[in-house]
Amino acid sequence: MKLITLIRFSLFLTFVVVMLGAYTRLADAGLGCPDWPGCYGQLTVPSEQHEIALAKTLYPSLIVEADKAWLEMIHRYFAGTLGLIVFAITLVGIRTQMLSTLLATSLSIVVVLQALLGMWTVTMKLMPLVVMGHLLGGFTLFSLLALAYWSVKYNKALESYTLQNLGWVKPLAIVTLLVVIGQVALGGWTSSNYAALMCTSLPICQGDWVSHLDFKHAFDLIQPEKESYEFGTLDYGARMTIHVTHRIWAVVVTLFTVALAIQLIRYGSDLVRRNGQIILALLTLQIALGVGNVVLSLPLAIAVAHNLGAAMLLLSVLRANYLIWQLSNVYSTRPVEQQGEYS
Repeated sequence: MKLITLIRFSLFLTFVVVMLGAYTRLADAGLGCPDWPGCYGQLTVPSEQHEIALAKTLYPSLIVEADKAWLEMIHRYFAGTLGLIVFAITLVGIRTQMLSTLLATSLSIVVVLQALLGMWTVTMKLMPLVVMGHLLGGFTLFSLLALAYWSVKYNKALESYTLQNLGWVKPLAIVTLLVVIGQVALGGWTSSNYAALMCTSLPICQGDWVSHLDFKHAFDLIQPEKESYEFGTLDYGARMTIHVTHRIWAVVVTLFTVALAIQLIRYGSDLVRRNGQIILALLTLQIALGVGNVVLSLPLAIAVAHNLGAAMLLLSVLRANYLIWQLSNVYSTRPVEQQGEYS
């Protein structure tokens, strides 16, 4: 199998794993299996009478909820399969020298870290920092696979473009990427602390919300030890603060992504202009999904779509950065008489 085909399949599988992870988390099935990597000491969800009896012996205080347990195990099956494929990509990429050693090894390192975070998510009973880290790890893997795909797909194809210097757009693209990453982290912190429904009105919160702001406790990464962090342990003020911060930062994201998209569209290159249009479309979709989450009280389908939309928006901004840097490098190596032209 060609490396690019393997990477394409891994990207599709990562999208599925991100979707399943979001669905599992939002359906409150993160502890559907109290152990790892199996479920109640087995490789599948207990279904037979003797299997359920064994599960009760191992975990007498718990009730086997098959629907939640299957959600968790299906997510693990897909994630495990993705991990094996990523290891194959690392091996093939290094052996064929089609991927840099740094990028290829980074893929496998992230997969190993994701497995550890998946285990700690269960063993540490949904500790918010671990849950957020697991989400960021999934997005990081998605991003690295996308970079691998672009590096193989484009290879030297970008050298055929005669482009204007995009160097001046680089700072805007980098800052926009960092702003979007920050919003993804805030979204993960909001979800892991069960703060998505702390404000049920728009544009900010209902009532005297300012008096409830509690930045002192809202962003304590290491929270007091609890038997379980399921359904959240922070008080209303802290969780509402997290939610409001996520909304306000969404405005910052909007300003930067719109500014970047406009510059990309105005630039003139079809390749870059399409990327700007995609960014605008994904941003519009994300805003609509975010509003839908509030107005409709976090319906599962819209909440999962909001997670996926965040992943796709992140990739679109990352691709803009990739193209800008690569095309700027091409521009800088061109003879002076060829610079300043459009494709």
